[in-house]
Amino acid sequence: MIELIIAACLATGECKESRLTYDARDVSLMTCIVAGQAEVARWQQRHPIWRIKRWRCGVARQDGWAL
Repeated sequence: MIELIIAACLATGECKESRLTYDARDVSLMTCIVAGQAEVARWQQRHPIWRIKRWRCGVARQDGWAL
């Protein structure tokens, strides 16, 4: 599994991470990196009060542990 991890904050300073998970058979890490900016823009449109601080792609965690 591949994750697109978006770190976003409100004007109040409250921050959160949003994780979009993709099946590795459909999306490679490179595809996530290349297409990530467009996906982050769509996420921003759906969550207008949040401001993106950073984003990255990586291997999805399972049970709280990194693979």
